[in-house]
Amino acid sequence: MEPVNVAIIYYSATGTVHALARAAAEGAEKAGAQVRLRKVAELAPPAAINAKPAWAQHLQDTADVAEAGLDDLDWADVVLFGTPTRFGNPASQLRAFIETTGGLWARGRLADKVYSAFTASNTAHGGQESTLLALGNTFYHWGGIIVPPGYTDPVQFKSGNPYGTSHVVGDGPPNDVSLEAARYQARRAVDTAAALKAGGSS
Repeated sequence: MEPVNVAIIYYSATGTVHALARAAAEGAEKAGAQVRLRKVAELAPPAAINAKPAWAQHLQDTADVAEAGLDDLDWADVVLFGTPTRFGNPASQLRAFIETTGGLWARGRLADKVYSAFTASNTAHGGQESTLLALGNTFYHWGGIIVPPGYTDPVQFKSGNPYGTSHVVGDGPPNDVSLEAARYQARRAVDTAAALKAGGSS
């Protein structure tokens, strides 16, 4: 059987979500998937970016990461979206990318794929769950198969968010638990997509 194709599409301002995305890519690859790690375009004005050195530095450090395109969504069997939370919602940069997908959606090219999401916020109650649930609204419209990590692995009882991997930036960079949760979430999504593919070909 052909390997599962995984697109990990994310937005990260200062690197936290980028670290989670890289961990998710590792988890998907370990599960045998072909992976495309893609960032969405930065839309903030240079003045805002340059006012925060960590933001400008991260943009420079990830210059070699390809930008997401609609072909990445079309190619994928699994799509994992990563975003910081912005007032309890996904970042506008990620939403801007999602809002370009109407053509694919109209042709049914986004249906029946596995979708999952991960996030980060500055504080423990900074809108993590509502951000992931907001992305779920889009997946419903697409006819996607939403696969959350749930409490299906011991790491989930440590990380504590069954909706998707989440990290509190105020606690520092992503730790071993957050990174392992991202790896596990991706593996679970890949395993689900592989089972669906196997069922469809029988």
